[in-house]
Amino acid sequence: MSNESINWDKLGFDYIKTDKRYLSYFRNGEWDKGTLTEDNQLHISEGSTALHYGQQCFEGMKAYRCKDGSINLFRPDQNALRMQRSCDRLLMPQVPTEQFIDACKQVVKANERFIPPYGKGALYLRPFVIGVGDNIGVRTAPEFIFSIFAIPVGSYFKGGMTPHKFLISDYDRAAPQGTGAAKVGGNYAASLQPGYKAKQAGFADCIYLDPLTHTKIEEVGSANFFGITANNEFITPKSASVLPGITRLSLMELAQSRLGLKVIEGDVLINNLDRFVEAGACGTAAVITPIGGIQYGDKLHVFYSETEVGPVTQKLYNELTGIQSGDIEGPAGWIVKVA
Repeated sequence: MSNESINWDKLGFDYIKTDKRYLSYFRNGEWDKGTLTEDNQLHISEGSTALHYGQQCFEGMKAYRCKDGSINLFRPDQNALRMQRSCDRLLMPQVPTEQFIDACKQVVKANERFIPPYGKGALYLRPFVIGVGDNIGVRTAPEFIFSIFAIPVGSYFKGGMTPHKFLISDYDRAAPQGTGAAKVGGNYAASLQPGYKAKQAGFADCIYLDPLTHTKIEEVGSANFFGITANNEFITPKSASVLPGITRLSLMELAQSRLGLKVIEGDVLINNLDRFVEAGACGTAAVITPIGGIQYGDKLHVFYSETEVGPVTQKLYNELTGIQSGDIEGPAGWIVKVA
């Protein structure tokens, strides 16, 4: 696809075939050095464990064009570490951090013409590891593929940084002591039907409660939840089945160090939403999506506003995106320069 045909002002979150992607194989106990390829089709065995038993994991991260034309990767070491934890959970070989970051840089450089102009979006990277090879039994795969592709993206939710309404779901996203803390496809497959039903009912997505008691908020669709109290607290759920998001981690650090908020990881009881004056969903794709209201049963609980962004949420967004795009100095190690 020609980048000249892309309308940078109307970028959404859709697949666009770009020039190159990275491909590495794990065979005989080690990863090869990997290569860039133009082929966006994977050729794998029909017996691959990724197809039959869900032995796969993935990451999501972004590269940003700065005002001076340079390119920033945001905290790729944290994505590498999270992928390593996901691989451990599914008995797959870890991708070393150095190889992971080097592969990201290669993909960004090879697809530089698809990086949106400053302020128009980002280049989204999708690293993944899958179990492949001839197999039929329920066991770990004989071989693995580590790959990264990239696409230019804009806002995940239509309207971008505007409040959205969400619906409390009766479904569970993950099981207690299951794979909720790993970034694996099965968690997202489980979310397709409840997410579809929420959108059909007029909501941006659904919110999942804890799978054990159904009394505490855990995740907002495929994003993390946070709430701001009148006492200047930044509160986000703590649970073994919550995915530890890189954006969430970053907002926790910024809320404390730059905004002076007290950061708390703890229970977010669905029957105690009145404690929050603002709320939001955060993740790599969405960045921050303000939560205007949460529908629980017959009641819509409204936070700051259904139409306006709360002041603390706006400050957090400005600080985070300013660091990502190079306009604000970030904490040490957060930005890795590609070019």
